[in-house]
Amino acid sequence: MKNYRIFAASFALAAALACSPSPATAQGPVTAASIAAPVVVKVFQAIAQRHATPEGSEWLKAEVIHADAVTLIVREQDNGYAVHTFNFSPDLQPKMQAMLDKGGFQYGDKVSILFMPGQTVALRIHGKASKPL
Repeated sequence: MKNYRIFAASFALAAALACSPSPATAQGPVTAASIAAPVVVKVFQAIAQRHATPEGSEWLKAEVIHADAVTLIVREQDNGYAVHTFNFSPDLQPKMQAMLDKGGFQYGDKVSILFMPGQTVALRIHGKASKPL
């Protein structure tokens, strides 16, 4: 019985302290030193430049029919009758060769291709290659 009373008294004291208001403090004056200047990180600028799309380029969502070291043949997702053959830009060739060494794109893989309308050169390719057969 004694332990119950001690427990109840300590719980009541803790609840009273938790509910009691703390004294309000005024905000200090705003000075130039208290306002942080924006920090420009060069990494974000480099990422933004790398992901910037050239003027007039378009993304094509497609499904891979055939992929090798020179060409990528795809079928549009929106129009299954439209088949496109793309060569790789000089910046993209080493990346595609490295991907082919790991197994490359297989039939049916979903990709997005950045290209200039009227041209057959792929500037960038996004997509996850499936496991090699």
